[in-house]
Amino acid sequence: MPTRAEDVPAAFAERFNSGDADAVRELYEARAAFVPETGAAVHGSAEIAAANGPFLALGLPISVTPRHVHVAGDIALLVVDWEIGQGVVRSTATDVARRGADGYWRYVIDSPFGAAPGVNALAGQDHLP
Repeated sequence: MPTRAEDVPAAFAERFNSGDADAVRELYEARAAFVPETGAAVHGSAEIAAANGPFLALGLPISVTPRHVHVAGDIALLVVDWEIGQGVVRSTATDVARRGADGYWRYVIDSPFGAAPGVNALAGQDHLP
């Protein structure tokens, strides 16, 4: 688990690339929000896992490149370029993370397409729901 805000994207990539959905889920607060491409946020562990599922199902590695990490106390704004495979899916995320009482940083809001509205990154992926 990340102990610094700037390590959250790399921790996500490591867990994503392991293919372990439960490991990915641990990076979210219990009441976190995930904003899929549609813009309609989902909340809670089960819904976030379901929203991340199609990305994990690709079976391709994700790479992340943080653009900006702004920290104010125990809250951080993360702007992160990401790419799954070699351009299969890519965008720029706008995320909010918080340091918990245990000292670990977790997503409060994960908006993978937050800086790229209108992108249809998963279009044409016949094997995705």
